[in-house]
Amino acid sequence: MTKSPVYILAIESSCDDTAAAVLQDNKVLSNVVARQSVHEEYGGVVPELASRAHQQNIVPVIDVALKKANIEKAQVSAIAFTQGPGLMGSLLVGSSFAKSMAMALNVPLIAVNHMHAHILAHFIDEENYDKPEFPFLALTISGGHTQVVCVDSFFDMTIIGETTDDAVGEAFDKSAKILGLPYPGGPLIDKYAQLGNPKAYPFTKPKVDGLNFSFSGLKTQILYFIQKNVAQDPDFIEKNINDICASIQYTIIQILMDKIKMAVKETGIKQIAIGGGVSANSGIRTTLKETEQKYGWKTFIPKFEYTTDNAAMIGIVGYHKFLENQFNDASVVSKARIEF
Repeated sequence: MTKSPVYILAIESSCDDTAAAVLQDNKVLSNVVARQSVHEEYGGVVPELASRAHQQNIVPVIDVALKKANIEKAQVSAIAFTQGPGLMGSLLVGSSFAKSMAMALNVPLIAVNHMHAHILAHFIDEENYDKPEFPFLALTISGGHTQVVCVDSFFDMTIIGETTDDAVGEAFDKSAKILGLPYPGGPLIDKYAQLGNPKAYPFTKPKVDGLNFSFSGLKTQILYFIQKNVAQDPDFIEKNINDICASIQYTIIQILMDKIKMAVKETGIKQIAIGGGVSANSGIRTTLKETEQKYGWKTFIPKFEYTTDNAAMIGIVGYHKFLENQFNDASVVSKARIEF
C-alpha cells in the first residue's frame, strides 16, 4: 500500500517578506515571496509599514503558491506558520491567517520557530544538495541572530554560542550605512568586497569568552575609522570602497570562523551547516567550503533561495512535526521573542 502524500501549506511573515510555500512531503512544489520595497527610503524595516504590507500581500501570495503547486485547498494536509521570533505585528498577520484557514479547511495547525526553520531548511529534498547527518553544528546568521547550535535531532537542538549584543547581519547593514550605501547594505558590502583587498585595513577582532560573539565594538571601530579618514580626505570612501568593504567582510568572516573552529574542537563534531540571511554572503560560503580540504570538515550550504526568509523552510519543519503529530490549537500565540 502506497503512503498518501502529505501536503503542507506554509506561511512566513516574521519581518518584511510575505512568503508562502507548498511542500509535498519534503519536496518543495512552490515557494513564493513578496518583498517590501517601502522600507528602503527609511534605511531599515518600519514595523507598522511591514504589518500593513503583509495584510495586502498575504492572500495573493498564498493563492499564487497553491496555483504554482497545482493543488487545491482541499488537498492541504496541514498549515504551518511562523510563531516567532520576529516583529509582533508581522507575525500576527501570518498567524491569524493560518489559524483561520486551518479552521475553515478543518486541518491541523503547526506553529514553527523561525530559527529552527533556518537550520532544518537543509532537509528540504533538493537535487545536488546533501543533507547533514545528526549530530551536526549549525551556524545561524541573520539580521537579528547569530548562533552556534548543536543539532542532535530534528527537535533536539542546543544553543552553545550566541551574540551578546548585535547580530552579524546588523554589523553588515550598519557598516554599509556608515559608508553611505543604501538599505539593505549587506549584499552591497559583499559585492564591493569581491573587488577589494581584504587585508587593506586591519580591524581588531573582539575578545569574547567561549563560543559567544560580539559585534557592537566592531561597528564602533568601523565608524571611528571612517570618520577619521574622511576628515583627512572627504573622498576617502569613494576612492577606497572596495578595500574598505573587503576588510570589513574579512574581519566578520574571521570572527565567525574562529568560533566555529572552537566549537568543532569542543564538540568533536565536524559537520557544519549554515543558515539565515547572511549565509547568502559569497565570502562566508567560499571560506566555509575551503575548510573541507583544510580541516577535513563536511560543510552544508543551503540553496540560495532558502537562506533569506522564505516559507519553504517553515514547511519542512511543519512536515516533520506533522509526522510526529505535533499540532497546535487556535490558542497558540505569536511571540516576538521565543524560547529556542
